[in-house]
Amino acid sequence: MTILIQILGIAFGFGFLIFIHELGHFLVAKMCKVKILTFAFGFGPDIIKHTYKGTKYCIKAIPLGGFVSMAGDDPDKATGADGEYLSLRWYKKVWIALAGPLSNYILAAFILAFVFNIWGSISSSVGSVVENSPAKQAGIMPGDKIKSIDDVEIDTWDKLTSNLKDKTGKQTVFVVERGTHSLDLNMIVAKNPVTGFGVIGIKPSTVKVKSGFFKSIRLGVKYPIEVTVENVRHLKNAIVSFKKPDISGPIGVTRIMANATKTGMHNYLKVLAIISVALGMFNLFPIPVADGGMIVLFFIEGIIRKRISAKVVQVYGTIGLVFIIGIFIFATYNDLLHLGIGKLFGK
Repeated sequence: MTILIQILGIAFGFGFLIFIHELGHFLVAKMCKVKILTFAFGFGPDIIKHTYKGTKYCIKAIPLGGFVSMAGDDPDKATGADGEYLSLRWYKKVWIALAGPLSNYILAAFILAFVFNIWGSISSSVGSVVENSPAKQAGIMPGDKIKSIDDVEIDTWDKLTSNLKDKTGKQTVFVVERGTHSLDLNMIVAKNPVTGFGVIGIKPSTVKVKSGFFKSIRLGVKYPIEVTVENVRHLKNAIVSFKKPDISGPIGVTRIMANATKTGMHNYLKVLAIISVALGMFNLFPIPVADGGMIVLFFIEGIIRKRISAKVVQVYGTIGLVFIIGIFIFATYNDLLHLGIGKLFGK
């Protein structure tokens, strides 16, 4: 039964997030008077289908995502006629491309606001301290509340862990609240031997703090932005220091989602929101084929005041596809290393 729940949770999660992404493209394309040929949930053969005003709406056999097929979105088949995607003014194409990632961010904010309001979030209070850890040596005690790290405000446990991620080996200043007193503590952040991320040897308090309606909305909007900033900072630091970035691929994301289904609905929803942010953020990167890459291309159209030729779009897309396949292979290899397969090769 548990395995069935995990399979359903994974299938629903992936399908729902990609469907919402495509729904964003669909709605804005409709607003821009683009002719939609097909709007599908899932892949494979049709299970249910209905054609309305020239658009085929369908549910397919494999519920892992979905897609929008627009008239004139294939450079080889575009004719330049009204109602075709590639015939639009550049700024309209930017809005259509941006709508997918933006929908993922909106979904994440909505889910997180719901979770914070109904279940609450784990505060930055310390539940226990590991012996001989940096935290223990610096004097952190159970019951202490981490208020800031290097002048960055900390209000949830997730923000605490994400802030420590890239601080391995660095001297770090913590502001800790203990009762009515505030303490400044210095310590060198240790390295988690499994993930490579920074840790100080503390575990969270199990107490969850519920947020009111308006605070939940504020946190729901704020959290995806913070996650994005932290992830971009992590990638930047990895590139600058010539280190291998810790990127999860389909295997890693599937494991995270499967584990979340076993720990309660609130954790599953929270993981769903974080993956939705990751999906939106990845699609905003200026990679050809991804939405961000197409946005760059359309901005260039606006600057040169000339529609980019179908041949250029096609070559650009091919380059992007090769790049995406490379990222996929690297991320999958990274997932396999986390599973311990690296031991087979002496890593």
